[in-house]
Amino acid sequence: MKNFFKILLIALLAFAMVGCSGGGSKTDDNTGGGDEPVTGGNLVIYSPNSDPLIEVAYAFGEKYGITVDVVSAGTGECLERIAAEKDNPQGDVMYGGMNYANSYNPDYVPLFEAYTAAGDDKLPEAYQNFNGITTHYCLDGSAALLINIEEYEKLGLKIDDFKGYASLLAPELKGKIAMGDPANSSSAWAELTNMLRVMGDEPYDEKAWDYVRDFIANLDGIQLSSSSAIYKGVVQGEYVVGVSYEDPCVGLLVDGATNVKLVYPEEGAVWLPAGVAIIKNAPNMDNAKLFLDWLISDEGQQEVAKTTARPVNPAIQNVAKEMTPFSQINVVYEDMALCGENKKAWQTRWTEMFNEAQ
Repeated sequence: MKNFFKILLIALLAFAMVGCSGGGSKTDDNTGGGDEPVTGGNLVIYSPNSDPLIEVAYAFGEKYGITVDVVSAGTGECLERIAAEKDNPQGDVMYGGMNYANSYNPDYVPLFEAYTAAGDDKLPEAYQNFNGITTHYCLDGSAALLINIEEYEKLGLKIDDFKGYASLLAPELKGKIAMGDPANSSSAWAELTNMLRVMGDEPYDEKAWDYVRDFIANLDGIQLSSSSAIYKGVVQGEYVVGVSYEDPCVGLLVDGATNVKLVYPEEGAVWLPAGVAIIKNAPNMDNAKLFLDWLISDEGQQEVAKTTARPVNPAIQNVAKEMTPFSQINVVYEDMALCGENKKAWQTRWTEMFNEAQ
């Protein structure tokens, strides 16, 4: 009889564990919130994000007992993959890369699910979901110039004299600058629009494009396909300067790199909201919705604050002391609508200039 009750107890426990292993939340609308989420299941994320932000996704998985699989690739590659899989989606979430231009691009909008995360209305108005598919979770510094101090000074240049974009035109730097392709990389695209915003007499004017042409000439054919190859190449001494973005560059400083210096252009630096969106007909839809809800919750934003990205919720402060406060940076604001409308044309113009320079 004792064995019978022991077996019965084991069976009941096993049944209870199975009942708690379903994925996602119990919500069945597209407005966020809902009942207490059920833990377990899977979540497949496509992401161009740096390692610290990827760790935020894993923290979400640990909290809810969800197996999180991250496919890391450039923004363009992720979007191409989502488009290729649209009839049979293999991923659930595009985490990062959903900037203003991509979020409004008619080629991409149909690839994503209409969903507004719980708590979106509590974010600053400028960073709320503006198109029904994109949730913003952090602010990306699009203008981060990373310099290898030793290699820079080997050229006979003084590191303290490097102030920003104008410094990139030094003849000594020709062929020693790492830059991505704005046609395929969201961070490189943001860097291009930042240059256009601040290097003319007026934002985005022809004088700014003259600067871009001179800058391309100084690249001397260097255009990398991977954002990570830029900052990693600089810290390893392969390149003298990297035109990158804030998150991974500060990450190097946090990890103890002493041979590099991070400079925010004195001409002006833009911070843009980084976005996340659910892939249309995601296999793990409930978990995808739960991830977006959690990511902009106070808990999720506190996880973001542990990284070297700035939380989109201004009430949550970064932990890393290596983060330069905004008060010490010439912060400027981008015309996101204008940049979105001109994205294809400006990408094409960059490509034509780059090819002509060769």
